[in-house]
Amino acid sequence: MQDLRISLVQGATRWHNPAANRDYYGGLIAPLAGQTDLVILPETFTSGFSNEAIDRAEGMEGETVAWIRTQAELLGAAVTGSVQLRTSEGVFNRLLWASPDGGLQSYDKRHLFRYANEHHRYAAGRERLTVEWKGWRINPQVCYDLRFPVFCRNRFDVERPGGMDFDLQLFVANWPAARAYPWKTLLRARAIENLCYVAAVNRVGRDGNQLDYAGDSAVIDFLGHPQAEMGAEEGVTTALVSAAALAAHRQHFPAMLDADRFELK
Repeated sequence: MQDLRISLVQGATRWHNPAANRDYYGGLIAPLAGQTDLVILPETFTSGFSNEAIDRAEGMEGETVAWIRTQAELLGAAVTGSVQLRTSEGVFNRLLWASPDGGLQSYDKRHLFRYANEHHRYAAGRERLTVEWKGWRINPQVCYDLRFPVFCRNRFDVERPGGMDFDLQLFVANWPAARAYPWKTLLRARAIENLCYVAAVNRVGRDGNQLDYAGDSAVIDFLGHPQAEMGAEEGVTTALVSAAALAAHRQHFPAMLDADRFELK
């Protein structure tokens, strides 16, 4: 593992306008070319969080998938964020992970937000995803998943013999300002309990449902300390996370060796 540069892209997503959002976020991230290793966009970054956006969901051969792959190539970095994508099994809130070599992986949001009836219209994913990037193992999740620590749990000697499942957990979100305190608290909890870094991106502004978003995107270390924190304004910030510091913490405080073993189902 080498140190990793993580760029948080905290934008005011345009409501139900994929083309405008591709242009908008493309402009925000263009200056990052050659300056970062990982670019994180918000949840549903082409539409905002909306049940009505399902009617215009693209397929995997659509413009947004092509766009995110192009951005990864142009930036020389991995680019991730979620969008509504239609498959033969339904429409998923699907996180895309594009790498600059043309690779593409995905994770379908498992925990659908019942409070906003997401579960009535979208299909739920089942499997966790762990990607490997520049020597790091990374577990990407989507918004409401943050509230489910069992699904988020970092295990020892399961996915990686003699090591933890992942080194960095990331969350992409549309998390309203009314619940900002739980957002900030749970991010720290996931980092501390999982002995890992957490990187999280939330949107800002007001959406078409008249919900306000306070941002609070952040990179948190394994002790719950912020390496980078954003407020409620749109913008981009980049944080450098230390592989050596993470390894030293796990060696000094090996709580993973005392953890309960379980299986995800």
